[in-house]
Amino acid sequence: MEDLLLDEQLQTVAAKVRSGIRLDGDDGLRLLRAKSVLGVGYLADMVKRKKHGDRVYFVVNQHITPTNICINRCKFCAFSRSKGEDGTFLFSLDEIEAKALAMQGMGVREVHIVGGLHPDLDLDYYLEMTHRLRRALPGAVVKALTAVEIAHLADKHNLPVEEVLTQLQAAGLEYLPGGGAEVFAPRVRALACPEKISGRQWLEVHAAAHSIGIRTNATILYGHIETLKERVDHLLQLREQQDRTGGFLAFIPLAFQPKHTELARRYSLSVTTAYDDLKMLAVSRLMLDNFDHIKAYWINYGPKLSQVAVDFGVDDIHGTVMEEKISHAAGVDTNEVITKEELVRLIRAAGKLPVNRDAFYHSVEEGNA
Repeated sequence: MEDLLLDEQLQTVAAKVRSGIRLDGDDGLRLLRAKSVLGVGYLADMVKRKKHGDRVYFVVNQHITPTNICINRCKFCAFSRSKGEDGTFLFSLDEIEAKALAMQGMGVREVHIVGGLHPDLDLDYYLEMTHRLRRALPGAVVKALTAVEIAHLADKHNLPVEEVLTQLQAAGLEYLPGGGAEVFAPRVRALACPEKISGRQWLEVHAAAHSIGIRTNATILYGHIETLKERVDHLLQLREQQDRTGGFLAFIPLAFQPKHTELARRYSLSVTTAYDDLKMLAVSRLMLDNFDHIKAYWINYGPKLSQVAVDFGVDDIHGTVMEEKISHAAGVDTNEVITKEELVRLIRAAGKLPVNRDAFYHSVEEGNA
């Protein structure tokens, strides 16, 4: 069976995988260009099983998006609005606290906060927000603010990034999400998000977080104007930083959602295929040998493809979510919430062991989750 899945080029990569030899950039390109997505998935599943066996993780979590008002207006984003434009929203601190209080008793282990760069919101808003969330849901980890938002607050207050992170940590922040990475290549960022911090700055913010004990995730936004080599280079830069700091917990590849975006209109872009999505997830597992977790974000891929992805190197399919705005603004047709029971059913149907986790991948329930 293995001979049928692995052609000559994949056999070369497979020899390295079996021997525990780190893959290089050329290997990454071979994998992304391979004709056999099943062969790439087979290798990724081999690595995943060594790390996690049949375990597949999920979390009971809540997403809250404070505002869609953003000064950056990235060309791949259908979510953001300028101040005063139709369709804007901004939640008060009382409204955010009420959303969290409504989830008391639901077993929420993580509150995920990502929003736009609102020109009027200052650090005090986010410090008070973090404090209120911790008070409303004392058993949950506050995972909030991308590196882009952290850098924006540092610039707004003329503070070092480390100081902004330290103040937020003191208020109860324990974890940064991985958004804003997009693709690190300067060529891509100049065309897709010229106002956003650079890839180097994104890495620096995460390094600063790691240095004070804040764990973080990492992402890539793929399937638009980037080349395959630029995808691989992005993975290699993340792997190099993880070697230095060890602070990344999970990597989340995010397929570009083209609906309603300027980037898609300008370059006539369409949605990625399942073939490309499964291969990207699998290659991420193989290239990021120092990342423990590879996540298929079901909001982005849909529950069914995420279920298939657990045989392509994925060990995490995210969580219950409760409310999601950003991907849905770009036209994804998934629900904004999924029940714990449905996640368990999907994982079990794939022949895997469901693990209800906390934000740091500690098991809350296993098997009968």
